[in-house]
Amino acid sequence: MNKINQILSEWPSGTLITNEWLEKKGVSRQLAASYVKSGWFEKLDTGVYKRPKDTVAWAGVVYTLQTMNELAIHVGGKTALELYGSAHYIRMSSRQTIVLWKEPDVWLPAWFRNRKWDVSFEVRSKKMFDDRDKGFTNRAIDGIELQLSSPERAALEYVYDIPKNESFDEAHYIMEGLATLRPSVLQSLLESCRSVKVKRLFLHLAATYKHGWFNRIDESSIDLGSGKREIIKGGKLDKKYQIVVPEVNREDR
Repeated sequence: MNKINQILSEWPSGTLITNEWLEKKGVSRQLAASYVKSGWFEKLDTGVYKRPKDTVAWAGVVYTLQTMNELAIHVGGKTALELYGSAHYIRMSSRQTIVLWKEPDVWLPAWFRNRKWDVSFEVRSKKMFDDRDKGFTNRAIDGIELQLSSPERAALEYVYDIPKNESFDEAHYIMEGLATLRPSVLQSLLESCRSVKVKRLFLHLAATYKHGWFNRIDESSIDLGSGKREIIKGGKLDKKYQIVVPEVNREDR
């Protein structure tokens, strides 16, 4: 009983546990199977378990990836902005979308990839920053501690999704509300960012609203590449940042 009591004490309610985590705690797969038969665990999928009668929401799934599987994956982009209250005016569809970010060398387990969850997980797999450890914070979601992008990193990740996954019109609404970003954090992230498109488009949007932090950004230290970038066909050229974007009438919004 001591072993199962230890497991239960270290296993937060509303999350999953995996065989890999159990093995680190001295629980073999055979012993885990016996816990299933005894009613301590409920098998969710191959190698992953939930507490009987426990409800596991999306935050519990992400916690398991981050903590039990020890994977470098985080809540980012639009989802992080929503959690900070920076995108509260965005209408949610009937099925919530959770944006997760990881780098291409991080492999997600089959139990996560193959299962149909109550939410739609959208995983961005890209090395967007030279320093993969920049711009994170921890935040409790429904009582479960998760790693999220900071508002500054989330804003850049959100810009990455324009225009494929997010609209320019929505991007203007979001940028208009990002008045409290920290210039020092933004400066560091922009200098570390590998995407010329993201940097140029972020600065283009920011220049439209000129929040207090914008004038404290040193653009001379940011590599903006060379040549024109066409973000959308048939748009208007921003001569300063050399990107083609839609022309937005601020009075119409």
